[in-house]
Amino acid sequence: MSDVVNDTKIPNNVDLSSDKKLQRALEQWQPAFLDWWMEMGPEGFQKDDVYLRTAISVDSDGWAQFDHVKMPDYRWGIFLADKTEGRKIGFGDHMGEPAWQEVPGEHRNSLRRLIVTQADTEPASVEQQRLLGQTCPSLYDLRNLFQVNVEEGRHLWAMVYLLHRYFGRDGREEAEALLQRRSGDSDRPRILGAFNEPCNHWLSFFMFTFFTDRDGKYQLLALAESGFDPLSRTTRFMLTEEAHHMFVGETGVQRIIDRTCQLMKDTSFSGDVRALGGIDLPTIQKHLNLWYSLSLDLFGGEISSNAAQYFASGLKGRAFEEKEHTEHTALDQAYAMDVLRDGKIAREDVALRNAMNEVLRDGYIVDCQRGVDKWNKTIKGHGIDFELKLPSRRFHRHVGIYSDVGATPAGELLSKEEFARRRHEWLPSEDDQKFIDSLMTKPVYEKGKFANWIAPPPRGIKGLSVDFEYVRHA
Repeated sequence: MSDVVNDTKIPNNVDLSSDKKLQRALEQWQPAFLDWWMEMGPEGFQKDDVYLRTAISVDSDGWAQFDHVKMPDYRWGIFLADKTEGRKIGFGDHMGEPAWQEVPGEHRNSLRRLIVTQADTEPASVEQQRLLGQTCPSLYDLRNLFQVNVEEGRHLWAMVYLLHRYFGRDGREEAEALLQRRSGDSDRPRILGAFNEPCNHWLSFFMFTFFTDRDGKYQLLALAESGFDPLSRTTRFMLTEEAHHMFVGETGVQRIIDRTCQLMKDTSFSGDVRALGGIDLPTIQKHLNLWYSLSLDLFGGEISSNAAQYFASGLKGRAFEEKEHTEHTALDQAYAMDVLRDGKIAREDVALRNAMNEVLRDGYIVDCQRGVDKWNKTIKGHGIDFELKLPSRRFHRHVGIYSDVGATPAGELLSKEEFARRRHEWLPSEDDQKFIDSLMTKPVYEKGKFANWIAPPPRGIKGLSVDFEYVRHA
């Protein structure tokens, strides 16, 4: 079990006190982080006691404790998974060499770019979700929102530690810039497109935590293979927290579906579940289409020289590189994928290293389908003839080979003009947005009570009852 220091300003297991210069730099960054949190974190709840888990070690049996805490007092710390002695780089041109404990000079810029891009997503999601507490469907859901938020803040700390510790002045400047960009700001936007999209109601929040945080899982899995050992150890611990975010999304959508189906089976149902205060299944499908397609973009282009360079350099591998692959150089190998040729789809073999984004995206799609299958099982269990579907990877893309064409959810190509004309057949319209907003005008802060449009969970958190006071809202 790693030694953890909790009696300092910054809880950590990286022996921070032994590097006074680094410790001072991070302690100087900490007030700026707290200022950002108070400005851009959950609005209206900073003084409330929230039942949160806090990382106290990286041991599998004791890495979190649960208690009520005010969010500004949450102890954001720096935690790396335990070091594996003698670890070797497991892929690329440096395969078999000792993992780097310091930044290799020839890969400095690429490595910094990877870390900054990952780091930028963490505060962005907090900013996207900062007003959701004001329309929460229950105290249970409110607490889950805040747990996601504080852990995204801790993930920011994890990346900022790497920037400060290993990149000198450049790293400190990048850490400052992470607190200056803002989600959706036209002048200072976040780096990746999905993190500038509005996430202003709970259906979007649940879809975001299911689809977009799942992209985060796959990016972290790829970075966990990195030959730069501090990055690998950092992301391996982050993955333990990311699992809860996806759980919130998967079960949140499932509970909305369950409630919708209950209303559709009600004796008063006359064909319009909206009239009973539920979210109709076609509208759920539209939001699935939106957040899934936005999240597909986060993997980057299907054919990418950057992805090839990251793999060759040993900076970013494939998810489960050692477990799922037998050959780790990816030389003289090809990957079959659909490409666009003269406006038509053609199947071609692409050099495997150039296809690394698509390899990661393929695994993500399979993982997403497992969750959608569970949602459809809920619908089928109610005896309702409706099936949610993942749209084609060609649909609603802004990055990669399909960004300049339109496509239906089934993958049929069409002009951008035709797509624009028909987009609200497949994506949320202004009327859809207004309807969902109308359901979420009033929060539910009473213990054990839930908004009409979502079913209660089958159980509470950490063995507690569903009607526990997860947030003591003033």
